[in-house]
Amino acid sequence: MFPIDLSHKKALVFGVANQSSIAWAICQSLHRAGVRLGIVYQNERLRSRAERLTKDMEGSLLLQCDVTSEEEIEGVFQKAGEEFGSLDYLVHSIAFAHRDDLGGDFSSLSRDGFRDALEISAYSLIPLVRNASGLMTDGGSVVTMTFNGSERVYPGYNVMGIAKAALENEVRQLAAEYGPRNIRVNAIYAGPLETLAGRGITGFRDMRRMHAESAPLKRNITHREVGDTALYLCSNLSSGVTGAVIPVDAGYHIMAV
Repeated sequence: MFPIDLSHKKALVFGVANQSSIAWAICQSLHRAGVRLGIVYQNERLRSRAERLTKDMEGSLLLQCDVTSEEEIEGVFQKAGEEFGSLDYLVHSIAFAHRDDLGGDFSSLSRDGFRDALEISAYSLIPLVRNASGLMTDGGSVVTMTFNGSERVYPGYNVMGIAKAALENEVRQLAAEYGPRNIRVNAIYAGPLETLAGRGITGFRDMRRMHAESAPLKRNITHREVGDTALYLCSNLSSGVTGAVIPVDAGYHIMAV
């Protein structure tokens, strides 16, 4: 038996794009623990990928949602409620910025680029938690993904640093609001991983090299390590943890680099 048994628990995971997605790593860790999954992909173009990934996950539910649409968000949670009855976990692993805004001079950031990055990467957490809370009848856990570009300047990360700073503040605000309902809200700060989004950041390979050289563990992290940390945050092992940002970065964040 897997060390953490979450049989009969249900989760919605937003942000599965392909097999290198952090969201997919989280899905795998939750699935190994027995969680029934609702896997949410962005648009029809990504449906076939999601179907291929989940073909062996018996009982999983595939849902499409563009988080810029309140109607689609509400539709996803309505379908999840009909299928699951209730919800235990929500995973928000969504980030977006226009490619032109990931590199070059930060001051060249456009108004539209700022708005789109903040709306999709940060604001989206708020309506997802609001809708999920109605299904979390016995409490629950929310996990989102951040990066310490929220606190430090990484060349090429640009507007995403602002989005992640906003997201982390939302984690604290939501944790305070929903704590009385026994709904915990936390974030994982993951070191740089090879993902579709990561590869779009100017200087990403240098970022990974720098982390591996400077981190106390002298390596980069794995997708599995992030997935298993999300599993911990969903399970009762973390029942006293809310409003936190948990670093999974091989210790890089403690170093003066």
